[in-house]
Amino acid sequence: MSDYQKVYSTRGVNENGRDGRSYIEGGDFEVQVSAPGKNKPGTTNPEQLFALGYSACFNGALESVKGQENVDGKSVVRNQVDLYAKPDQADFRLAVRIEVGIEGVDKDKVQELADKAHTVCPYSKAVQNGDIDVEVVAVDFQDAK
Repeated sequence: MSDYQKVYSTRGVNENGRDGRSYIEGGDFEVQVSAPGKNKPGTTNPEQLFALGYSACFNGALESVKGQENVDGKSVVRNQVDLYAKPDQADFRLAVRIEVGIEGVDKDKVQELADKAHTVCPYSKAVQNGDIDVEVVAVDFQDAK
C-alpha cells in the first residue's frame, strides 16, 4: 500500500449481527438488518448491502476506464450476489455475477471495458483471492428503473 495515497476512510458498525442494526459512525447512514429470507419490513441484509457497494464501486471503475478510452454512453452495473451454505455446517460462501451494459456500445466492447474495470475496481481486487466466485458479463444496455 506504500504506493497508494489514502483518499477516504470510513467506519461501519454492526450491533447484534443479522438481527440488529448497522451504521456508519458519524450518522451518515443507518439500516436495520436481518438474515436473508426473513423479509422483515424496513430491513436489509449484508448481501444486499454488498451488492449495492460493489455495483457502485465497479461502475465508478468502469467510468474511469471509459474516460481513458474516450467511450461515451450511460453505463449500468447490476450485481447479483448469491449466498451459499454447506448443509449441516456453519460454512458460507458468496458468488457475484456482474452484469454491465453501456448505452450505444456493442457487447464485445462492453466486455472489454468491463474486464478492464474488473482489474482496477477496489472491490474486485479485494475478492480476487478465490473465496468469492465472480463472473463479469456484458449485457445489452437497459436503463435503471
